[in-house]
Amino acid sequence: MVERREYLDQLWAWKDEKLIKVVTGIRRCGKSTLLEQYRERLQKAGIADEQIIAINFEDLDNEPLLDYKELYRYIKDRLCADKMTYIFLDEIQNVPYFEKVVDSLYVKDNTDVYITGSNAYMLSSDLATLLSGRYVEISMLPLSFCEYLTLTGLSKEDAFTEFMKTGGIPYIAVMNRTDEKVDQYLEGIYNTVIVKDIEERQIRMEKDAGKRKITDIALLKTIARYLASVVGSPVSMKSVTDYLISSGRKISANTVGDYVEALTESFVFYPAERFDIVGKQLLKANRKMYIVDLGLRNHILPRKRYDLGFSVENIIFFELLRRGNKVNIGKIGAMEVDFVAQKQGVLTYYQVTADMTAEETFEREMRPLRGIQDNYDKIVLTLDRFSTGNYDGIKVINVIDWLLEK
Repeated sequence: MVERREYLDQLWAWKDEKLIKVVTGIRRCGKSTLLEQYRERLQKAGIADEQIIAINFEDLDNEPLLDYKELYRYIKDRLCADKMTYIFLDEIQNVPYFEKVVDSLYVKDNTDVYITGSNAYMLSSDLATLLSGRYVEISMLPLSFCEYLTLTGLSKEDAFTEFMKTGGIPYIAVMNRTDEKVDQYLEGIYNTVIVKDIEERQIRMEKDAGKRKITDIALLKTIARYLASVVGSPVSMKSVTDYLISSGRKISANTVGDYVEALTESFVFYPAERFDIVGKQLLKANRKMYIVDLGLRNHILPRKRYDLGFSVENIIFFELLRRGNKVNIGKIGAMEVDFVAQKQGVLTYYQVTADMTAEETFEREMRPLRGIQDNYDKIVLTLDRFSTGNYDGIKVINVIDWLLEK
């Protein structure tokens, strides 16, 4: 197992704080392994076994604990009276009314609660209402390229080629990979997310008036395939609706919005809103959608070539998120900046391109950055190594080198 040090350090920083630690992310991105590694760190720090309660709700042995009252009774009976008890509830969304358990544990003395979930809907409903201001979310992603390189032991260039093709789901990095085995494994993840997570979302939605259910899985997969095909391009509910109507499907933009929301809440797609660089404000129209893992994109799309630049752009988007940035799409006049990354009030502007060696491409990528009239860093990331350097304050950096920066 590769040590997910960044996430471990985040959890450790919140250790013993009176907050629920909520680890979210798509299935099989490593949440359970992260909690296991964190428990090992606790034990190395001198925490006794009886101070740790760990329950994985995907384990059939724990099926009786899917009743929230039984779960609460089980945990309560094992709490340490005079020292901290660390409670780990893995895939907690499988427990109906789990928020009542979490809330009751929160108010007790000497409890430190960690939960994971594979659907963001659990944070948009009762849990958020009950625990407003009392939880911190740690959003977990599949392996970074740096982690993938460490696990596979390949050369940088070979590892990047594989990473572009198979993505960063942790088990794929360590398995004896063949195209057929990778595709079968991704098919299992995709179907589990699309079917199981969406069904669990439906159960929780039954308590929320006014929420429409996702009933057509074939439609959901069609929308997912379309969004995967337009990664890096502006998209709106109208554009998705128009595509479906042109394919012979009668559907409303509101229904499309519900299905897209289900895909984002299951952490398959992440939105990036547009940002007016001059006016310093978010724009409502035409956001972009990025897919959490390129392996899933390659699995979803038909076997055909697609724009290399958009795939690299997808990788950069998630690396910026991993590094703690809020990421938007920049607009300056009629021009676009691929990413505006904001961290602790500091902006950095990024352009992403597969190749900068052609003069027209070089000028196209540089022009929006030259038009920005502030002193924040401006960076172009490219796969080629011939155009790297500093051009009047605009840095051009090789993508692989940037991904491996410490």
